[in-house]
Amino acid sequence: MKLVLITALGVGGATMIGSLLGFAFKKISHRFSDIVLSFAAGVMLAAAVLGLILPSLEYGGKFGLIYAVAGIFAGALCLNLIDKLVPHLHKLVGPEDEAHNNANLSRVLLFVMAIAIHNLPEGIAAGVGFGSGNTSQALVIAGGIALQNIPEGMVIIGPMLASGVSTKKTLVCALLTGLVEVVGTLIGYFAVSVSTAILPFALAFAGGTMLYVISDEMIPETHAHGSQRGATYALLVGFCLMLVTDVLLG
Repeated sequence: MKLVLITALGVGGATMIGSLLGFAFKKISHRFSDIVLSFAAGVMLAAAVLGLILPSLEYGGKFGLIYAVAGIFAGALCLNLIDKLVPHLHKLVGPEDEAHNNANLSRVLLFVMAIAIHNLPEGIAAGVGFGSGNTSQALVIAGGIALQNIPEGMVIIGPMLASGVSTKKTLVCALLTGLVEVVGTLIGYFAVSVSTAILPFALAFAGGTMLYVISDEMIPETHAHGSQRGATYALLVGFCLMLVTDVLLG
């Protein structure tokens, strides 16, 4: 339990680290942020497949394939529904807003709320990973999510400051988005601890949410500023790094 709590704080804290970087480097180039986000997408892709979906097949026994497919689509549909209710990232703050520093305050606050809402299932994915009993694999999953949270935390800062939100309030908003992920991690862990029967479906569900985030948000964002090739190779590096880590940790 202690390790789960430390991991939860680390996953949520990654958003704060990104936010502090956002304060320090308010004018971060799109090329740099795209490379970092692409690398994180590769890490998350490997974590979703190796750490969640494949174990779902294993723990599901003869019904493993059914659990995995149903869980993946359930996770993706869940985030798709959330997206319809509260759009996320590039759907709220586009390049034009950043370029002209004319973000509307209500729109920016909606943007921050969207990040917080999306952080809940990401945190759940981190917590569910511990339910499999494979600690090293769970840490890989949490590490992938934490890496994605750093550029996401960086993205929060610029639009909020540009819209007139004070530095103190901007920092508090960033902290709250990170705390949501801590709560999500604990929910995911306790859910599979209470009932191991839901573990195969829960693993696939978490994997489906991660695949949705990668395909619907991270990859389009990294390919929106003309750095597609660099972003693609960064994704491959992230994926292969997690692949090597998973094999070495056994």
